[in-house]
Amino acid sequence: MFMSLVGVSIVNVVLPSIQAGLHADDTDIQWVLSGYALTFGVVLVAAGRAGDIVGRAPIFLAGVVVFTLSSVGAGLAPDPLTLNIARFVQGLGSGLLNPQVVGMIQHHFRGRERGRAYGALGSVVGVSVAIGPLLGGVIIQLFGAETGWRWTFLVNVPVGGVVVILALLWFPRPLLARPTPTARDGGALPIVDSPESEVPARGRPRRGGPRDRDLDPIGAVLLGLAVLALLLPFLQGEPTLWTWLLLPVGLLLVACWLAWERRYRDRGRSPMVDLDLFRTGSFTYGTLIAGLYFLGVTSVWVLVALYLQNGLHMTALQTGLMGLPAALTSAVVSNWAGKHVLDYGRRIVIAGILSSLTGLGLSILVIQLNDDGGAGIWWLAGALLFIGIAQGAVISPNQTLTLTEVPLRYSGSAGGVLQTGQRIGTAVGLALVTAIFFGVLESSDWQTAFSTGFAVIAAVVLLTLVVALADERRRRRR
Repeated sequence: MFMSLVGVSIVNVVLPSIQAGLHADDTDIQWVLSGYALTFGVVLVAAGRAGDIVGRAPIFLAGVVVFTLSSVGAGLAPDPLTLNIARFVQGLGSGLLNPQVVGMIQHHFRGRERGRAYGALGSVVGVSVAIGPLLGGVIIQLFGAETGWRWTFLVNVPVGGVVVILALLWFPRPLLARPTPTARDGGALPIVDSPESEVPARGRPRRGGPRDRDLDPIGAVLLGLAVLALLLPFLQGEPTLWTWLLLPVGLLLVACWLAWERRYRDRGRSPMVDLDLFRTGSFTYGTLIAGLYFLGVTSVWVLVALYLQNGLHMTALQTGLMGLPAALTSAVVSNWAGKHVLDYGRRIVIAGILSSLTGLGLSILVIQLNDDGGAGIWWLAGALLFIGIAQGAVISPNQTLTLTEVPLRYSGSAGGVLQTGQRIGTAVGLALVTAIFFGVLESSDWQTAFSTGFAVIAAVVLLTLVVALADERRRRRR
């Protein structure tokens, strides 16, 4: 999962190298980023559902193999078209494997053990976002600007090979019988990778038989097309009027998908996503918090890279080093938060959001006081440290709290819904914040553009705080 998420953030600092090495134009470069994000987001829920039905280990392995082979294709690409095709396939592999990680944690762990597992996962997510630019900078420094970008893809190959070997050694074999949970709430379940679960959907008895093993292909296609239509306008560098018309089409497809899922359930079938999940306050609030948080904070590292490299002409390695303290802090805080999320609940998430607001404010202050890019600019690393704290305190605890009451038989698809919300939030946020950033830059300077962009992010994070406080109030009433 670390490898797949680094695939998103590492490309930000190697785009100039790709453009020079392949003589690519701006549209080609845009699709290097967008193609991966598009296929990644489109298949998440369907991949999670497939893991629920046929078993998570085989879908995970398929995703790793697809991701690894496409990394070879990207690293050896002779032209921009080949590279972008490889990136589309790489995003597909990433979308296949990611929901299985969440599904396995949901399936095999309970209580505090689940919190610790999500703490480890949160460390991976937080570090991958911040350390990707550093890894990209180091690789470019070692292999040169002309061909260094190829190694940012090829380094995935040995990692993918090791992952496949360890998965075959460690992952449980699918069983024909359903698992029998025997552990108490505080411990881990026996490791049994069966696609079924003992926890029935809320308010309905479990139905046996083949219909419970239904992939709901029409629901998968409808939701995939809806996500595609909603993401595409925000992932294109210069969307046209026709592209923006995809937004109402996407909303219409969402409505069709909801109607289909209800009808499918009423016919006695097992829908891809049980819509009763959204009646669960923890799931609905948590999904909304995740989407809003990623809508805002993901853009932080893009603006930092733009400002430092294009505005202050710092190297890719220096840009990566700027985020290193935040990455390390995120790993430590996430591990701690995972162990204590059941003690403090949503309050950990609220504290993380407040830390993020602090980091954003301090970053604006540092940039305004050090607009010449001298030694004082390194104080920005200290300001970003607070955003690293937020990454650790928000992502993994929110994931734990969001999926706490989700029936196990829907853990994969529910995790896919959560991650799809994050991907849509990321795409919309990047489009919105970077558009404002470059709009201000046209009429002002780099410092003003950076500060405005961070102020917009802060406004989104503030909205996230309102939702988190509302959920905490709901929990206290209960």
